[in-house]
Amino acid sequence: MSAHCHSHAAPSDNADPRYRRVLWIALILNALMFGVELAAGIASGSVSLLADAIDFFGDAANYAVSLAVLSMALAVRAKAALFKAACMLGFGLFVLGKAAWSARAGVPPEAITMGVVGFIALFVNVGVAAMLYAYRNGDANMQSVWLCSRNDALSNIAVILAAFGVFGTASAWPDVIVAIIMGLLAMSSAFTVFKSARKELRGTT
Repeated sequence: MSAHCHSHAAPSDNADPRYRRVLWIALILNALMFGVELAAGIASGSVSLLADAIDFFGDAANYAVSLAVLSMALAVRAKAALFKAACMLGFGLFVLGKAAWSARAGVPPEAITMGVVGFIALFVNVGVAAMLYAYRNGDANMQSVWLCSRNDALSNIAVILAAFGVFGTASAWPDVIVAIIMGLLAMSSAFTVFKSARKELRGTT
């Protein structure tokens, strides 16, 4: 991400009706995919699909918060970004814990379900990321939305690769490794958003 992307968007930029429409579309798609991946993760026994389902839920909440503060002052949007960074960090820690539990259990998930649902999720997230691409250099709040969409697409590719790995090795480890990567990626993004939001808050005092 650009080192300057957190400081150039004024409230009027965030109130762009096109951006608001994109957020509503992203919110609906993420809520739908949360249900799909949650069911598929439980059915297949895949920790990476469950992690991605929780990520979809978190992103739906992320978009809802972004819509709620869209036209508010920069300080309010920065505080919302701090809240979302905390949620991203919590998601990462949860995924790492779940991956550790699955590694101990050692039961391989159902690879075909992982792969099919992973491809569907990738299609949805690439579409959302493409819609949000033009807004990636906004304030910390807009930056967090873009980071979530980018991370989701990368996570979906990783889930698909894990499905191939599980299919080829009949082992749970590809699924566990991908879940760990997803957790670490969420934590890294959380710290990026946190730093941008803190800088914006210092600039408003």
